[in-house]
Amino acid sequence: MSNDGEVGKLQDYSVDQAAGAIVLVLGAIAGLLQVIWMSKCHCKVNLCYIFRCERRPPTEEEMKTLKDKVNQKKQDKILKKENKILEKEDEILSRSPRLIPKREPDPERHPVFDREPEPEPEIDKLV
Repeated sequence: MSNDGEVGKLQDYSVDQAAGAIVLVLGAIAGLLQVIWMSKCHCKVNLCYIFRCERRPPTEEEMKTLKDKVNQKKQDKILKKENKILEKEDEILSRSPRLIPKREPDPERHPVFDREPEPEPEIDKLV
């Protein structure tokens, strides 16, 4: 097995392994604090008398105003995206040549445009 002097001795770890372990522990603690903080209950956080904080859940009126603000931000975001799309579309249309050029009808080539419409026959005269 092992010698009596090596019982309870940890292996030698590198600096990056120790740093990774510290980061994992701190991340777990931060995740737990975030879950507590984001909960809808009344909570107080006291970190060794250095950091004290208290969170109270929002009232019904505050929740309504918060929902309205969120909906307004969503609408603003949608409108900004639509405006960007329209601007890009206008830019593309202004750069691209027209596939079908716009022309006025030529009466010499198309005499139909030059004629006046024929009057409709009266129904009484046909019977």
